[in-house]
Amino acid sequence: MGGRKGRIGVSEGTRMSKTTGNFEGGVDAYKRGDYGTAMTEFRPLADQGHADSQMSLGLMYAEGQGMPQDKTKAAKWFRLAADQGHAVSQMLLGMMYKN
Repeated sequence: MGGRKGRIGVSEGTRMSKTTGNFEGGVDAYKRGDYGTAMTEFRPLADQGHADSQMSLGLMYAEGQGMPQDKTKAAKWFRLAADQGHAVSQMLLGMMYKN
């Protein structure tokens, strides 16, 4: 945040079935700068409660990657992941409140 490019990656222990989406495909798209595809991959997973995808959407909204920057939506996604115990999201949410 704060002008830095966010880091999106696969957390240790991330598992999902083929029916929940393709988080790794979203990560690959994000790394290529293809934010539209990343959003397409992350959003259904985030809606299903996948904490890594929620954190990833939060980062994309916080930085305005593939959509207009929206700190309110970023905080929403960070909060959803943080409430599941996602440590990185908890830290990012805390940084948003600090700033």
